[in-house]
Amino acid sequence: MRIAQIAPLYEAVPPSLYGGTERVVAHLTDALVDAGHEVTLFAAADADTRATLVPCRDQSIRLDPAPLKSDLAVHLAMLHEVSRRADQFDILHFHVDLLHYPFFAHCPQRTITTLHGRLDLKDLPVAYARWPQFPLASISDHQRRPLPDARWIGTVHHGLPDQLCPFSARAEGGYLAFLGRISPEKRVDRAIAMAKRAGLPLKIAAKVDVVDQAYYQESIVPLLDDASIEFVGEINDREKADFLGRATALLFPIDWPEPFGLVMIEAMACGTPVVAWECGSVPEVVDDGITGRIVRSLDEGVAAIGDVSAYDRRAIRDVFERRFTSAVMARTYLKLYWQLISQDETRRRSA
Repeated sequence: MRIAQIAPLYEAVPPSLYGGTERVVAHLTDALVDAGHEVTLFAAADADTRATLVPCRDQSIRLDPAPLKSDLAVHLAMLHEVSRRADQFDILHFHVDLLHYPFFAHCPQRTITTLHGRLDLKDLPVAYARWPQFPLASISDHQRRPLPDARWIGTVHHGLPDQLCPFSARAEGGYLAFLGRISPEKRVDRAIAMAKRAGLPLKIAAKVDVVDQAYYQESIVPLLDDASIEFVGEINDREKADFLGRATALLFPIDWPEPFGLVMIEAMACGTPVVAWECGSVPEVVDDGITGRIVRSLDEGVAAIGDVSAYDRRAIRDVFERRFTSAVMARTYLKLYWQLISQDETRRRSA
């Protein structure tokens, strides 16, 4: 099959540090190549891929030191290039929200759009009602709730290469881990409170965006004045595997409708259990009592830390291998691709 993957241009594919969507696109693209398909990736030039790369910007936007940039202009230019080459592909797989819809309104049946973000935004229902012909994939069933009438054709959970985060049989570090981004909805303050009450050290490996600097300085920095709390900063994939693999548990105390939560399966790949708040996709990702605990309060979270420290880490890794590898993700997407191709061929024959 000839497949085009169209990635956002904000981060490298995969990102060198923090980043979710571009990381998933990288893993999916390589897994499709490994499965024997002819894959072309439209992305920034700093992508690291086994597919044929069509560079659509000299480097990803976040890594570009230029002070003045237009993300809209460069994404529109990329979509023009995809449109120009569209007939070269059986399937066009978009990861840029709905920006491409006006370009491909003449051939929506050969497209699939994975939505990677939250969908409870005021203006989205009007837009998806305007372009109902585009097939959509969700990254969790929960993600769909704000748009129940959109053209959903499947849910595909994210996946990782099976050796990206190697299995760690023991939590040699003896600490709790928080990995992600510092922002109000990620609730690192909860993680700090849980760790202190549990009497365990907490390591925080997190990115602080410019828009969250004030929150970080005012609400989080005062909580770091404790020898048991260590702010590590942003880390790369190699550091991430060691960081998660040595942890007793990953704390995921979110307070927002998380569409998926990639860090949860990164921890599971290492055999590290997850203690997560019951929000968004969490009940779909965490097998409560096996790969972690799903909690609803600080008291439950503290108790869960004690519980999961005794979990079978090999069993957690086994769940990851069964549910969340990039090969599993690719096979699920391929079923959707073939479904769309079959429907298009049927439509053409009956036309």
